[in-house]
Amino acid sequence: MLNVYGIKNCNTVKKAFNWLNAHKIEYTFHDYKKEPAEEKQLIAWQKLIPWESLINKKGTTWKKLNPEQQAAVVDEKSAREILLAHNSMIKRPLIELENELILGFDEQLYTEKLLK
Repeated sequence: MLNVYGIKNCNTVKKAFNWLNAHKIEYTFHDYKKEPAEEKQLIAWQKLIPWESLINKKGTTWKKLNPEQQAAVVDEKSAREILLAHNSMIKRPLIELENELILGFDEQLYTEKLLK
């Protein structure tokens, strides 16, 4: 079973739900609003993908940060700190596979990775 992380009312997460449900793929959803990501999760995720990929710089949460806060995100540790403080800034959905993560919604990638 897959673990899917995100925010329930996010349009991109809804697209992922629709795709997963249409393909009858079981998953457990973890809503950042109810179950915030923990540091140990972020550390594990950063081992699988570059820390820069985890940050949604197109979202309103990032854009609400002042330029000094944005400029301070320069490495894994500073990225983890900002993401722990602002879980909604984690790119979503985040799907955990065995030793791999899928970020965002990409129908072709979902087909390649999830319909084996």
